[in-house]
Amino acid sequence: MSVAQFSVEDASFRPKRARVGIRPALSFLDEDKAGTIQPHDDALVVTLRIDGYDVRRVMIDQVSCVEIMYPYLYKGLHLKLENLTAYDSPLVSFDGKVVIPRGQIRLSVQAGSQVVDVDFIVMDSYFPYTAIMARPWLHTLGAVSSTLHQKVKYLSGDQIKELVGDQSVAR
Repeated sequence: MSVAQFSVEDASFRPKRARVGIRPALSFLDEDKAGTIQPHDDALVVTLRIDGYDVRRVMIDQVSCVEIMYPYLYKGLHLKLENLTAYDSPLVSFDGKVVIPRGQIRLSVQAGSQVVDVDFIVMDSYFPYTAIMARPWLHTLGAVSSTLHQKVKYLSGDQIKELVGDQSVAR
């Protein structure tokens, strides 16, 4: 039997198609800017549930490589020095000064229905926000953030969920 004798309708000739699950794409459109004051250069500041408490003034920073907790939140969560583990590496603050952290603590951070365990470095310095969520948290959550759109988007199952920033708090 030669190849010419097969037709496209012949089931043995049809290539098998792989089943491909379609996943929504995490992207930002102009419509995502609705409700924001434009133009702006505001930080992306959200509310997250940290260790069972709703925590306001959490800055999302794609540039930072560690999650930071400041004294206001540390005290508000009723954490004690004995709750901290040692963290010996000095960090450079936003103003360029070297800061020695008080220690490190692992806490759960909830965004919608997604919960991620986060290692926070506890700083004993002033910052206008209560915490900084950085690349490790974004990557673990599988999230994409946009300061322009004032949102964080992430997949939860087959749905795109979003955290909306609070520009009034950022200002």
